[in-house]
Amino acid sequence: QVQLVESGGGSVQAGGSLRLSCAASGRTFRTDTMAWFRRCPGKEREFVTFIRGSGSTYYADSVQGRFTISRDNAKNTLYLQMNSLKPEDTAVYYCAADVSNSGSSFSRQYDYWGQGTQVTVSS
Repeated sequence: QVQLVESGGGSVQAGGSLRLSCAASGRTFRTDTMAWFRRCPGKEREFVTFIRGSGSTYYADSVQGRFTISRDNAKNTLYLQMNSLKPEDTAVYYCAADVSNSGSSFSRQYDYWGQGTQVTVSS
């Protein structure tokens, strides 16, 4: 059974940092594009960042320069380091895997999803 399990969410003040993790199991994800999406209160789910099997990355403008995505293929784990957090970063964060490694920012491209972890940033 393929599973993605996020952890590391929590509450932090504006300007603070959090590191999210996504542990994958059931298959090897080393060649997949792995991504983070988020759903802010009252909004549709939106793309945050992805990392391709090659290691290349892409970020949404809203997080560029503040967030860093990385992966540890030996541990089958994806990370999201979030610095300089803002109240508008408050959301449920989801990790996702695209087995075709297409490097897409569209959620429909992704085959597997985690259950999400809540991040709350207070001003």
